[in-house]
Amino acid sequence: MDTAEKKEIEAKAPLVPSTTPQPPQPAASPAPPTSGGEVDADGEAEERERQARELKSGLHPLKHKFVFWYTRRTPGVRSQTSYEENIKKIIEFSTVEGFWVCYCHLARPSTLPSPTDLHLFKEGIRPLWEDSANCNGGKWIIRFKKVVSGRFWEDLVLALIGDQLDYGENICGAVLSIRFNEDILSVWNRNASDHQAVMALRDSIKRHLKLPPSYVMEYKPHDASLRDNSSYRNTWLRG
Repeated sequence: MDTAEKKEIEAKAPLVPSTTPQPPQPAASPAPPTSGGEVDADGEAEERERQARELKSGLHPLKHKFVFWYTRRTPGVRSQTSYEENIKKIIEFSTVEGFWVCYCHLARPSTLPSPTDLHLFKEGIRPLWEDSANCNGGKWIIRFKKVVSGRFWEDLVLALIGDQLDYGENICGAVLSIRFNEDILSVWNRNASDHQAVMALRDSIKRHLKLPPSYVMEYKPHDASLRDNSSYRNTWLRG
């Protein structure tokens, strides 16, 4: 291990911050959706009402409500039916306080068996290629050594729930895949054909995770995953 990599690991050693980060502030008056918008007027109204209720209760509402999911698959067994059956909903949250309550009790990535997937998605979106929010999209993929994956995952989770990534409305969720020799992070977006949004998301992920230049990101549309029945093989784009 070279000196630069040692410094990177040491810098990312703590897994759970000792203090709660500055809570993200809900938009005071969200812009009305256009006819082609991803979020309809009823959905925006419900979000505003939720945020108002949580603020009145003294909480710090997030822009979106999120759900943690967990998948533990049998090695060597891969079918759509078995995959759907193995996806388990862990917990949902919509405030900074609710996030820390559940996150601090989740098992650390280093303790999870292989193969395991931990999913964080916006409410209403299931971590499936076929979900209506995902079917036209794809994902950016980053491979990590196991010794650093937990900290990168935490940084990604905080960026996601804090709505810090560019083209946030185009993001569906993120996945941490625990594998035998490596761990894989992926960020799912709604529209694989929107090249500008896809590349802007890549740059935003690199910036927020402070990825060293040696890390390569790969992109794969979900329809390609459906064709070859693989999440991470045969990627289409590297950058």
